[in-house]
Amino acid sequence: MESSNSENTSFNSLGNSNTTNTAMSVSNLPPPSSTTPSRYENQKRRDWNTFGQYLKNHRPPLSLSRCSGAHVLEFLRYLDQFGKTKVHTPICPFYGHPNPPAPCPCPLRQAWGSLDALIGRLRAAFEENGGKPEANPFGARAVRLYLREVRDLQSKARGISYEKKKLMVCVGTESIYNCSYICVIFMYAKP
Repeated sequence: MESSNSENTSFNSLGNSNTTNTAMSVSNLPPPSSTTPSRYENQKRRDWNTFGQYLKNHRPPLSLSRCSGAHVLEFLRYLDQFGKTKVHTPICPFYGHPNPPAPCPCPLRQAWGSLDALIGRLRAAFEENGGKPEANPFGARAVRLYLREVRDLQSKARGISYEKKKLMVCVGTESIYNCSYICVIFMYAKP
């Protein structure tokens, strides 16, 4: 198990890491009560350390208490350079096509789902480290609007809508011989 205060992990992307021994203005997350942290807890810790490294390397360096939604947006834009999702620009001939037939020079970006999950983990980590929910920069309105904008832009670029669709699922309430069913309508987002 890693030492919780002496070893920090810096990332050059959401998944690749290299370990350095440096002090940070953001403390590591406390180890969970179980002996083996879950995959989610490990990812949350790595994301938290990555954000702490970003704050430390920021010019001028920032403390977590001075961090705002604008700094979170800067961090998300910084992460775009490590993205692996092709996002077609409106002038690209493949704009709006989910499966383009040929390569194009459009930029690679972080996928909306990855950014959304990252913000969720960082929101939780902020509060686990003593931050007040009302002061959480990861829950700022600007961050929510940015994520919505990224989602809409990427869905248009791929030609896929994220609008909710209705799905009817029938669930049996009694034995299959009685044929008594309750129909439930679920809302889901089309991938």
